[in-house]
Amino acid sequence: MSEPAVTASGDGGFCRLRFDISYDGTDFAGWAPQVGQRTVCGVLQDTVSTVLRVPVRLTVAGRTDAGVHATGQVAHTDVPEASLDARSIAGDPSRLVGRLAKMLPDDVRVRAVERISSDFDARFSALRRHYVYRLTDAVFGAEPIAARTTAAWRRPLDLDAMNAASQTLVGLHDFAAFCRRREGATTIRDLQRFDWSADADGVLTGHVSADAFCWSMVRSLVGAVASVGDGRRDIDWCHGLLAERTRSSDVPVAEARGLCLIGVDYPADDDLAARNEVTRDVRSSGGCCGD
Repeated sequence: MSEPAVTASGDGGFCRLRFDISYDGTDFAGWAPQVGQRTVCGVLQDTVSTVLRVPVRLTVAGRTDAGVHATGQVAHTDVPEASLDARSIAGDPSRLVGRLAKMLPDDVRVRAVERISSDFDARFSALRRHYVYRLTDAVFGAEPIAARTTAAWRRPLDLDAMNAASQTLVGLHDFAAFCRRREGATTIRDLQRFDWSADADGVLTGHVSADAFCWSMVRSLVGAVASVGDGRRDIDWCHGLLAERTRSSDVPVAEARGLCLIGVDYPADDDLAARNEVTRDVRSSGGCCGD
């Protein structure tokens, strides 16, 4: 679960920072802090806290599961203005990028840091999240150089069938059949894009975008569509899953390693507060189970 940010004080003693983050999720137990586990959030919070010499808690755009990667993750935190006065930062948050590059492990990078409006909330301000899923049906599996970020499917896949099945799922629907249920959480989502392409080596890439995602939703969508692609299921079965109101045991969950969060869209600064209010209303009335 996302940690709450430190609240900015009314006397202007705090500033809000936005972090743009990339990571290879293979050796992490997901984003969220867990006792005794190596997590992306845990590593980042510890390192940023060390540099700024103040406790830091990050609020993230989308919590990713164990093994899931990111090239476009976003987080924010509120820190005392005084913490940016260190000699190595000199009041310029962008200088944190170089400092953190020297201290973070190779599998997580902070690509940018900037001072941001106090209305910006990495989670609640988000308009949509974008993922890609890389999948190969090669008999030998994924190429070793790409094996950490490409999932293997053991049956031949029909790209046209996968695209046809994917299109039947696009739109505002109840995706309960594709989500691991959380008490009090809504499974209604607006799936805005879901399509597939193949590169010269035959690796399939699925592009998936939505306003938000339920827990395990993307990997379940991939598993359902791949089951159509390999001929074990038909398109009507895939579309019919939208009528179900509980998690379907017939839907396989694709491997975590193929999934990568590549971007998060936000409104203009003037619209941030209004977006936060709308999103918080949705979460409080129906809950959220994945981001």
